[in-house]
Order: sequence, then structure tokens, then C-alpha cells
Amino acid sequence: MGIVVWIAASLPALMWVGLLLVPWRPWSTRERIEADPHARPVDLSQITVLIPARNEADVIGLTLAGLQVQGSGLQVIVVDDQSTDDTARIAASFPNVSVISGQPLPQGWAGKLWALEQGKAHVHTPITLLLDADIQLQPGLLPALLAHKQRDNRQFVSLMADLRRTSFWDRLLLPAFVYYFKLLYPFSVSNSSSRLVAAAAGGCILVDTEALQRAGAFASLRNALIDDCTLARQVKNAGYRTWLGLSRGVVSLRPYGSLGSIHDMVARSAFTQLGYSTLLLLVVTILFAIAYGLPFVLLASPVAWRLGLIALVAMMLSYLPMLRYYHMRLAWALLLPLGAMLYLGMTWSSAIRYWRGVRSRWKDRTYST
Repeated sequence: MGIVVWIAASLPALMWVGLLLVPWRPWSTRERIEADPHARPVDLSQITVLIPARNEADVIGLTLAGLQVQGSGLQVIVVDDQSTDDTARIAASFPNVSVISGQPLPQGWAGKLWALEQGKAHVHTPITLLLDADIQLQPGLLPALLAHKQRDNRQFVSLMADLRRTSFWDRLLLPAFVYYFKLLYPFSVSNSSSRLVAAAAGGCILVDTEALQRAGAFASLRNALIDDCTLARQVKNAGYRTWLGLSRGVVSLRPYGSLGSIHDMVARSAFTQLGYSTLLLLVVTILFAIAYGLPFVLLASPVAWRLGLIALVAMMLSYLPMLRYYHMRLAWALLLPLGAMLYLGMTWSSAIRYWRGVRSRWKDRTYST
């Protein structure tokens, strides 16, 4: 084999072994906060929970019930974003919950951000918890999150939710979703003072209200579809410290179950993640082909099969911590290449939607290009 061929054959092994060795360890699950159900009750009167909700009658009750057991004095505001179901009625049935009727969506706003903007005017506490309507906090989670925020002197902390896994497609794709998010936004870099990476998980964000105001939220990012990372960047650029981690105590109630539902979740923002760049889409496609496809091609080579095997072993080793964290069988690592190809296809689907004039589609709303 020529030197050029050897270099090409070595690329996937170099990529995957290099991923395991980089000091920021994007594959690890060391950044985490778990609920402590045996923690002593704490006073949470310094926190207001802000929940944007649109047609969430099937989950809003569980979300609010999870908040009721977090501690005393917690104030909750639900912004009913033009729901056509019983979301507002169910929310109003809980104690210490105020329901605001959201106004029609103005031009140039994303629905969730418009709801948060309306709710922000009713927050009068030093700390705000931004919580999605389909996120349930396990007992003791909010006190643990608050303690971490205060102990680490952070003004913005967020936790990535544990996504429900009830089907083959859920188990194949949802842990991989978190895995790829960590590769794209290494938590240890995002949590450092470096402004190269700023990331957050929008389902659960505990933030100083003053930091929100100084960062210009939510009007300054009114049209952002990846609003959580955009908000984290603005908070970080305003001079505040952010932190992002994993948690099994932040539970997503959103049922996926099918490949189609996961596709819709990914395709609504995947091309946005690439800045609507066709060039970046082609680069990602080539990288996925090298990282996930080329190792299998090399296995058939009598000369370079060892390089293919090294790449595959390193690839699967990088995925094992995520599987362990979510208590899944390690054999799912064997299907990581299949999941990668499906995610690449969803990204292309997102791009095709954009080229057809649809920037995103979510909650019966279509955001055009």
C-alpha cells in the first residue's frame, strides 16, 4: 500500500483513538447532578419557575406535581401559549401556580421564546428556573441543582433530561443524541471560562434573573431555534459563568417511540445547527463516511483490517460510558454506526426542508426561511 493509502486507511483509527485521548473527554459522563430524595426540605422562595406550555395537557400535571415536592415557597408561572386543550385548567388546579394567557405569536418570534418573554415580566425573585412543560423533576433534584449553583458560584446551570426509552428506536437513538451533543459541545469546555463553547439544555435551566436581564433574554434571541445554546452564549458573553451536566433526575415525559417522531425532533433544528451551510453539511457527510463507514471497508482488506478493527473498538469504547450512565446493555454500542447513519439522514432531511422554504416545524407552527 502506498503512503497516501495508508494515511487514508489510518484516518478512522486516528479519529476514534484521538477522541478517547483528548483531555476534555467529551465522551465521559463525569459532569452530572443527581436528585437526593432524602435531602432535608429547603426554602425555595428565592426561585420562580417559568414554564412555557402549548397543548401540554397530557404532561403538565406530572411536571407541576414534580415541582410541588421540591421544597417550600417555590413560585410557579405557567404561560399558556394559545393552547386548545386543557393545559391552562390543569395548571390552575395546582397550588402556588399562576397561569398567564399568552398573546398571539408576533412576527419574527419563536413560540417558546415569546412565551418566556411574557412570563419574564412576572418574575420578581433573584433566581429563575426555566422548565419545559414536559420535564418532571425527581424529588430532591432542584435543591441539589441550587446547591451546586451556589457552591460552584455559577450564574447559569442547566441539566440535560433523561429521555424516555420505550422502544427499539428510542434505545438506538436517544442515548446517541446525548452522546453526539456532548461531542459537539464538550461539557468540560463549555463549563470552563473559555468562550469557544457555550451550551445548555433548554429543558431545565436555573439562572440568576439579573443575568437573564443583562444578557438581553429573551428578546435578543427571539428567532433562535436552538434557543438554549444561544442563551448560554449570550449569558457567557455578558461575563457570567455557566455550567451544563447530565441528570437522571430530570425526566423527559415526551413520548417518542417511533423513528418518525425522533426524526421530527432532530430535523427541526439539525440544519440550523450547521448554520444552514451546505458546505458544512457536505463536510459532516464526509466525516461520517470516514468515521463510521470506512472501518467496515477496511475490515475486508487483508492488509488494513487491523486499522478498521482499532477504529471500531475505539468507537464503541467511546460510547460505553453513556450506555452505563443510562443503565443500558453495552451491546447497544454495536449499533452506534447504524444510529449515526440515521442521524446523518435526518440532518439531510432537515436541509431539504430548509431548501423547500421550511426552517422548522414544531407544535403546529411552521417557521419559514
